[in-house]
Amino acid sequence: MRILYVKYTILALIALITTFGNLTGQNKVIDLWNGKVPGAIYNSSFKQTVDSADNWIKMRFVTDPTLDMYPAPAEKATGTAVIICPGGGYWGLAISHEGDQVAKWLNSLGITAFVLKYRLPDSLIMENKSIGPMQDGQRAIRIVRRHAKEWGINPDKIGIMGFSAGGHLASTLSTHFNEKVYQPIDSTSARPNFSLLIYPVISMKEGVTHWGSRMNLLGVNPSSEKVDHFSNELQVSSETPPAFLVQSIDDYAVPVQNSIDYTLAMHKFKIPCELHLYESGGHGYGLGRSNDTESTWPEACFKWLEVRGFLKMK
Repeated sequence: MRILYVKYTILALIALITTFGNLTGQNKVIDLWNGKVPGAIYNSSFKQTVDSADNWIKMRFVTDPTLDMYPAPAEKATGTAVIICPGGGYWGLAISHEGDQVAKWLNSLGITAFVLKYRLPDSLIMENKSIGPMQDGQRAIRIVRRHAKEWGINPDKIGIMGFSAGGHLASTLSTHFNEKVYQPIDSTSARPNFSLLIYPVISMKEGVTHWGSRMNLLGVNPSSEKVDHFSNELQVSSETPPAFLVQSIDDYAVPVQNSIDYTLAMHKFKIPCELHLYESGGHGYGLGRSNDTESTWPEACFKWLEVRGFLKMK
């Protein structure tokens, strides 16, 4: 009887673990570089941490970037994938409300989601901190596209999504995808097919940028050439992918001019682009945190994705 009880207990535990895995949705953690991070400087004092101080769950000191994969439910799968770049001022990663929660929402739309835990720029762990996050982002897009068939993804339906400073990374990947910041193993394209930019940092220009993001990425006194290079509203071209943008006019952290200037640059090149400006909401609200109108942006995003052909039409 005791052996039988132990057997059933083990089976129950396995079932519980399986159920928990299905609830969380996450099924794979992908090491981006397999220990061969380009331009890395080893620093024993850097230990990855996660804490919930200041009312947001943040990850810091990332030295081995990863992709957390959340496969779309088989019965809903559309073949579309989105790589999510959480925000955090290039200082931390808001991995909960701008990562895990967003991935589960995308799953509900039939989209396979990936949360990118990218390296945060720091001269103590990288030779050129201004390109560290871009290296991780390009690598992530290439990995997803390279494994598209295996993972049930259409290689022409891979999007990039970014919140706040993660929006700067996402817009960088949308405008600098041909920039050779590391040696790729093959010719797989790093160009996303669309971008979703949520209260994004776009510019590095004084008076427009989020100062903390600029300092963390470019340093205290970057050259004007470097500022322009990473001001992505100036880097839009005819090859930049379509974009959906969200921002609140009362954003206290990132001036709304970031989204407006990017939208106008897209319009100049006649690239499909949709901008939703909300009266209130401030900054950092993820999928929404109130009954005000900014909390309706996921509905608008759903419709945009549907109209653009990235979701199955009902």
